Amino acid sequence: MDDVGVQLPEHAHPDTPASELAAMRRHYSEAGLNESEVAPEPMEQFDRWFNDVAKSGIDEPNAMVVSTVDAEGQPSARTVLLKAYDQLGFVFFTNYGSRKGAELDANPRLALLFPWHPLSRQVIVTGRAERIGRDETAAYFRSRPHGSQLGAWASEQSRPVGSRADLERRYAELAARYPEGAGVPVPPFWGGYRVTPDSVEFWQGQDNRLHDRLRYRRDQAAASGWTVERLQP
Repeated sequence: MDDVGVQLPEHAHPDTPASELAAMRRHYSEAGLNESEVAPEPMEQFDRWFNDVAKSGIDEPNAMVVSTVDAEGQPSARTVLLKAYDQLGFVFFTNYGSRKGAELDANPRLALLFPWHPLSRQVIVTGRAERIGRDETAAYFRSRPHGSQLGAWASEQSRPVGSRADLERRYAELAARYPEGAGVPVPPFWGGYRVTPDSVEFWQGQDNRLHDRLRYRRDQAAASGWTVERLQP
């Protein structure tokens, strides 16, 4: 997945003039984020928040914006789905030949953004991406729906294609070769990345734009390996 739908604010209309954009704002009144109440390390705090988000019923709670930079410093961003997280970091899957794959080959530094707007929350991660092992990739690939497995083979992600018909023809050829129930091999050009965080910021909206921003930063001198600092909004 590289795109998700965008929901306009309740008071916005698709034909809203640009001159009215400056007046669009939301007032935040959710509970604050206190240093004394957060977990000692970021992955535990992320787990707390993610469980809240998953229970809230919002669409695509695991959707995140992945931002990368190419060898010339040109940034790019896209929405992908988080597929696992643990004490080691965050895992997502993609075509290694895609634009993000090529950019991560040139520069493994990246940022993740989880935009949980209905809860007035966001999480911003900066870190380094590394390819995960093929066994881990294969285990996830086999858990995907049959059609998604075929789609991974059919699409040379990020490369131009002559038409939609060309893409669908490739998919149909693969569907004939690997019918439902047949084992689809894992594409050698497809797999996962694990993002090891250097910093993780938790953002909670508050009144008067005095938002709470707590950032975990790696600190070998700290008992937990992390320092928590409050950032001005």
